[in-house]
Amino acid sequence: MKSRAGRWPWLGLGCAAAALASLAFGEEPAKKFTEKIKNKQGKEVAFDLVLVPGGKFKMGSPAAEKGRKPHEGPQFDAEIKPFYLCAHEATWEMFMAYYDETVQEKRGDWKDAPKKQAEEAEKKGVDAVSGPTPLYGDPTLGWGAGKRPAIGVSHLNADTFCRWLAKKTGKKYRLPTEAEWEYACRAGSATAFSFGDDPDKIEDFGWFEDNSDEKTQEVCQKKPNAFGLYDMHGNVMEWTQDFYSPKAYEEAAKANPAANPTGPKEGVAKTAGGFAHVARGGAYNAKATDCRSAARVFEEPFWRYEDPQEPKSKWWLPKMGFIGFRIACDAEAK
Repeated sequence: MKSRAGRWPWLGLGCAAAALASLAFGEEPAKKFTEKIKNKQGKEVAFDLVLVPGGKFKMGSPAAEKGRKPHEGPQFDAEIKPFYLCAHEATWEMFMAYYDETVQEKRGDWKDAPKKQAEEAEKKGVDAVSGPTPLYGDPTLGWGAGKRPAIGVSHLNADTFCRWLAKKTGKKYRLPTEAEWEYACRAGSATAFSFGDDPDKIEDFGWFEDNSDEKTQEVCQKKPNAFGLYDMHGNVMEWTQDFYSPKAYEEAAKANPAANPTGPKEGVAKTAGGFAHVARGGAYNAKATDCRSAARVFEEPFWRYEDPQEPKSKWWLPKMGFIGFRIACDAEAK
């Protein structure tokens, strides 16, 4: 049997650029690569992205699955192209590198601040990403930062992080689609969880209401799934690209198979931040059945209740410790 280095020649380079460039020569991309960025203090922040191989799968849950919600069906056949997904949820150390570099000087009105910042950057000849307004209090809720998941960030904030990282590295970073997320979570399985149907086994793979001590935990402390991805079940819910619609699967099922489905163009649920997006994966305060591979939620009005601003911030979901995100990257040459 060939060694990993022999089968995946770019692995030895330890370089994201080499991993993506291999595609230009018709070669298979590396199974993973390590991205390295520096924060404002000059400290290196590194994180791994894992190649999720393309393939077909049945999206959604069967009618008899325990804990199933109606909007998880009907099941339909989907086909996913290869892409990279971060091995773990975005951590505070990753997020703060972005925050410190892009944060706006004042909270002000979120409608005007990004525009003003962009105008100032243009005057200086800087191609910049307009980042979030300043934080409220302790965003970690006293649980600690570092390698714990970044929490309480809105969909806009998570998406802007990806745009910032793309500009910083020249790679196509983004949030995963809902279909990509479920495919990656399942990792070849067709059961309720990536490890089978028994919810009692989630103790080995994720943080949920029975083992989390009612707070987030550092990433990568549990077993990964078959694709090498950690914390896909529990710890924090993760934003996806897709808008929410309870009938999204009915529409996707009209294509057989649905190629790289991306959900509706607009959502049906409205929030203070616009149309609601889908989040996946369950969280530290969720039941095991709410951490299933097919489980899906969307932003509800109470997610913004703790925000003292009027109008409500587009950037922050204060005290909502259950919501975070995970980044994806296109597996194609730039």
